[in-house]
Amino acid sequence: MPKKGKKVLTEEEQLLLFQQKLLADEEMAKKKERLLNQFLKDKLAKEEHNSALNLNKINTQWRTVLREVKTKELHKDIEILSQTFERVVDCKDSVIKSLAKDLAEAEEQYAHALRSHLHNVDQLLALQRRRLNLLEESYNMELEALTKEFETERKMIIDQHEKEMHYLQDVFMAMEQNYIDTEYESKLEFQSLWDDLKNKNLEEKHFLRLQLENIVEDLWRRFQEALKTYTDATEDRKIAFEALKVKDEKSSKEIEAQMKKIQKLQDAIGVLRGKIVAHHRESEEQSQYIRNDKESILIQLRKLKAQRTQTREVSQENLVKLALESNDTLKTLRRIVDKGEKILKLAEICRKYETEEEKVLPFYSSTLTPEETVVMVEKKPEELSEELAKVVMDYAGMENFWKRYNKVKLEQLSLERRRAQLLDINGKLREMLKQYLDGISVSDEVLSQLNPLFIVNHRSNLPSALSPPAAPPGAKPPRLTYNITEAAHVISHTL
Repeated sequence: MPKKGKKVLTEEEQLLLFQQKLLADEEMAKKKERLLNQFLKDKLAKEEHNSALNLNKINTQWRTVLREVKTKELHKDIEILSQTFERVVDCKDSVIKSLAKDLAEAEEQYAHALRSHLHNVDQLLALQRRRLNLLEESYNMELEALTKEFETERKMIIDQHEKEMHYLQDVFMAMEQNYIDTEYESKLEFQSLWDDLKNKNLEEKHFLRLQLENIVEDLWRRFQEALKTYTDATEDRKIAFEALKVKDEKSSKEIEAQMKKIQKLQDAIGVLRGKIVAHHRESEEQSQYIRNDKESILIQLRKLKAQRTQTREVSQENLVKLALESNDTLKTLRRIVDKGEKILKLAEICRKYETEEEKVLPFYSSTLTPEETVVMVEKKPEELSEELAKVVMDYAGMENFWKRYNKVKLEQLSLERRRAQLLDINGKLREMLKQYLDGISVSDEVLSQLNPLFIVNHRSNLPSALSPPAAPPGAKPPRLTYNITEAAHVISHTL
């Protein structure tokens, strides 16, 4: 039995209390979560602020370090640039000096050439003046001779002309007199003959006139009689004739009209035939011209086809040749590019091993004095042709390269010679060391050979060729000679 004073809770109330408790726990959990989130957000903001501050400090320190490093690099670059600038300035100064020297020499040569040219011009002018004087004298002499000859010939021609004129005047006067006499006689004879013929003609004309008048009267009478007889006999025929004449006139007119028509038709037919013949001729000429054009066009077409075929073959060959040459050119260019890249890489590598002196003065100046240069030019004059001068001018930019190349080649040759000398000295030292070791060692092989350390009475058992010649008694010992090379001479040949 339940105790007194305690209230018994039902299941619904218990469920409500449980739900209220759950809600209170959930509210507490949400509140804790909100507080945790707020704490985390505050902590994250603080961490972000601290990280930004630390990052700024690190960046500031890093910038300081970078500035120091960059300052050192810039100082080095400035030193290198200053050295390079000084080297370039020195090179430019040397070039300016050499150009000034060349200019002075060129001015001297120009002055000398001008003087020689003016001297030659004066000589040529004097020679030309002498030649002109000689030509003028010969011209005057020939002119006088020709003038004299002309005067003599002119006088002879005038005299001969006068003689011939007098002769011709005499002949003309004689011929004129003969003509006048002959003309007078001919006129007299003609007048007498004309009078005789005139009288004779008048007599004959009178006689014939009388005779003809009698004959005409007789004939007129006969004609009148015949006309009358004929008129009487042909009266009917005359009427018929008049009718036929009228009819004939009409027929003749018709015939004439028809003939005109026929003539017109014939003319038209002739014109048409002429046109037909002309058209036929023109058509034949045109057809012949067209045939000729066709043949010429066919010939040209064949030629063009042959030319096209030949051109195609040539172009094909050229294309193949061009392709091969382009491939060869590309290969050559690749080789040149590879070679250039290799040279640049080697130059970069060599640049690291250059000394300060080589960096400042990479190109050595000529070691010859001006007198030696003049002597060398006089001994070996070089006549440059136009083609050779062009080639030399094309490769003028390679002068500095050849200077450095010659310098390197000289250093290589000097090092090779030094290496050969050192190898020779090393071989001699090895031989001497071997002789010494053989001398201090005792073995059958060593004892069977010549021993340089086996000396009896100050004499070795080596051949005399290996030992220096013995000096005569009482003579001074030979003086030792040393080869001395001055440093200035070495520097002038190495730089």
